[in-house]
Amino acid sequence: MTDPWVALEPGADPVQRVRVLRRAHEAFTQRGTVALPVRAVVADSWRRSAKAGVGPEGTARVELTDGDLGSYRAEHPLSRVMPLVRELLGTFASDGEHLLAVCDAQGRLLWVEGDAATRRRADRMNFVPGARWAESAVGTNAPGTAVAVDRPVQVFAAEHFIRRVQPWTCAAAPVHDPRTGRVLGAVDITGGDGLAHPHSLGFVQAVARAAESQLALLTPPRASADALELAALGRDEAQLLVRGRKIRLSRRHSEILVLLARHPEGLSGDELLCALYEDESVTPVTLRAELARLRRLLGPGLLGSRPYRLMVPLESDVAVVERRLETGAVTAAASAYAGPLLPGSQAPAVVRLRRRLADGLRTALIAGHDPDLLADWAHAPWGEDDLEVWRVLAAVRPTPAVRSRLRELESELSVPTSWARPRPRPRRQ
Repeated sequence: MTDPWVALEPGADPVQRVRVLRRAHEAFTQRGTVALPVRAVVADSWRRSAKAGVGPEGTARVELTDGDLGSYRAEHPLSRVMPLVRELLGTFASDGEHLLAVCDAQGRLLWVEGDAATRRRADRMNFVPGARWAESAVGTNAPGTAVAVDRPVQVFAAEHFIRRVQPWTCAAAPVHDPRTGRVLGAVDITGGDGLAHPHSLGFVQAVARAAESQLALLTPPRASADALELAALGRDEAQLLVRGRKIRLSRRHSEILVLLARHPEGLSGDELLCALYEDESVTPVTLRAELARLRRLLGPGLLGSRPYRLMVPLESDVAVVERRLETGAVTAAASAYAGPLLPGSQAPAVVRLRRRLADGLRTALIAGHDPDLLADWAHAPWGEDDLEVWRVLAAVRPTPAVRSRLRELESELSVPTSWARPRPRPRRQ
């Protein structure tokens, strides 16, 4: 392959390629070995799928229905570019008996449109709006894998991890927030073998870039300091968006802004000292020097004193997760949780907040018994050794891979094996 992201090069025999891939898929699902003809992007995706506990006979689960789906789509940033996406891809999808699909950053399909007969066939595998097609839920597929690797990708026939999806071919490209660079979701085209061509991948990538350009035009630049945005989850050094600038903060400045965001009324110097430093010998002079450097970094008019406080509103990813948990929107909270808060910080107040946020989300996931959300947590770096989560996951999704990992953890921790305990009562839909 000259392009590892293209599934089938011009001139290749699709029938022969399907035979080879089916044999390779059987070898992997039976023995865990990957044959050489399988592209690296697919092999890596198969491994991630198996590690997440996805089985080859699985199916997608519908998470959003009716009013929930409608309100979520209306609020999603990609709703603003759907007219453009339909204009660019709609005719291509209808004329070619394909489907146009758009998913969010968690792999949930928000829109599925196109040829009516093809939609009816896709309905039988739950390729429908509201269904979750993340890799961790249904294995290798173009929209889910594009979001997972943040690259345009094509998936052909038996490269799909789930067998019922293997008659299909799809190509997808991620769409990013033009201001923050975060993945918002992906644009996908799904249909038959005719899509296994470099042009389809290039086409869907061009549509994704056009959508990003449209979002940039629709998003006015921040010309004033009327708000700040702080991203502090899953990173030791927070990123601050201020007056259109992205600023990477030092660890200490990250801690200070996290704490000031929690206390819009302000904190005295003594309160900040206690919140930031374990060492009681640290003097107020040290703190004042840090605050002076932070004030210069932010620019005039943003950081006040006596008490120390932010002079403009600040929105943080920490607050987003907390609000969603408070309203019971656990799936949305999990999607916004990029990892522990400033994981390298030892500031006493940050450590307490980090534990409280993680424990709150973790408790909600365990109580909800959602296998996909539990799998996402268990396979994240912060959850790979979480024994209690693995036990609950093994109870609701007792696949060989999950049970094997649970036995490893219980052996390492010298605790009794427990995956065979009675299954918890399923959550009511």
